[in-house]
Amino acid sequence: MPIDPKTYVLIHVLLSLVGVFSGLVVVGGLIAGVRFPRWIGVFLITTLLTSVTGFGFPFAALLPSHIVGALSLVVLLGAIAALYWKHLAGGWRRTFIVLSVIALYLNVFVLLAQLLQKIPALAMLAPSPAAPTFAATQGLVLVLFAVLGWAALKGFGSAQGVRT
Repeated sequence: MPIDPKTYVLIHVLLSLVGVFSGLVVVGGLIAGVRFPRWIGVFLITTLLTSVTGFGFPFAALLPSHIVGALSLVVLLGAIAALYWKHLAGGWRRTFIVLSVIALYLNVFVLLAQLLQKIPALAMLAPSPAAPTFAATQGLVLVLFAVLGWAALKGFGSAQGVRT
């Protein structure tokens, strides 16, 4: 690795945290029927870079994080296409909303998995991804994001009354 591993981890984590924060701002705007172009750009690029840098860690076998990262890249490319190539025309508006919420969810999913694994007090509650606490936490977050996605579709899904 051409960069110090600790620096690489720091960059990856900072990108992830900026991606989560900006994604929450973006989804909040979509729920309110407002598009924040700069926040959307920050969200898409930092989340994309988070997924890409996730593949830069040394590994000997395919891991679940690689599958989530690959899925995130596909989702992000669809959201980017909907926004910048199709300009949210027709069904692409809803596609962008759904894919943006999914991209944010995947980033939060990995963040929670890392927190449950790296923070000792949380690791005792969910010592492995097979633990019921892990599943319950991730299930609750999935439900929360389904609700956020539904609200974003209702708020921004209609072309009428949208503010930019």
